[in-house]
Amino acid sequence: MIRKYIIASYLVFWFMVLGICGTASMVFHCPQVVMRILSNVCAWAPTIVLLAGFKKFCPGITVKQFYKKAFSGKISIATLLLAALITLCATMGTVSILSVIQKKTLSSYFSLGTYPFWASFLFSITTGPTGEESGWRGYVRPYLNAKYHFFKASILQGIIWAFWHTVLWFVDSDFMGLQLIPYILSNVIVMSGLCFIMNFFMEKHDNLVYGIVVHFCFNFLYCFLKVDIWFYIILSAIYIALIAVLCLIKAKKTDERSTTNNHI
Repeated sequence: MIRKYIIASYLVFWFMVLGICGTASMVFHCPQVVMRILSNVCAWAPTIVLLAGFKKFCPGITVKQFYKKAFSGKISIATLLLAALITLCATMGTVSILSVIQKKTLSSYFSLGTYPFWASFLFSITTGPTGEESGWRGYVRPYLNAKYHFFKASILQGIIWAFWHTVLWFVDSDFMGLQLIPYILSNVIVMSGLCFIMNFFMEKHDNLVYGIVVHFCFNFLYCFLKVDIWFYIILSAIYIALIAVLCLIKAKKTDERSTTNNHI
């Protein structure tokens, strides 16, 4: 059933992007703000698919019970802030390294963009963070975590999540030709890294709020970033290092629990 859900989420999202957004852009020539609203609607595809087929995907429980469980875990403000800080620092650290390499000021990589700050905030929170997380972290994550160990489950989640965006790599990207290769690899690596962050913190505090906050912190800065392909290459390296650190910490915690249990 999990495979059917993933395939359905892919197909519905791709249809919405190409059908709804494509028609709005190419036929009706809708203004940018309308296109942004439509793209936000498309991001809700995983939740739409989940709720539309809920009885098949989640037999034996109600929608209310599903969400009650998804948000039942204890929320530690300190842990939540740490997860958010790691995500924000990965992006800001990449920009800082890039500014040194390219000998530009940090401010040159940012722009207020088309919309006012409040609108960017609203668009960011109502797209992937709230639209996708019910499906990817609320439904898919527990299934994969129960079946596989931490590393494999996180990698699989990252790959599934990344390739769901496939259509956007070609219709909503500034990169073409050979530059698409590092851009696509970066998407897979970075989204896998975000899954590692989410899994790491949600293992102890099993609450969907963590996934929403991490997703939002990653997306929000992109409303203001003006970067080239080198940003994504450096960001990938940072997330590879981050994945390694999280795996080492996780392994150390596992060893400590094993040692404690042996003593008991």
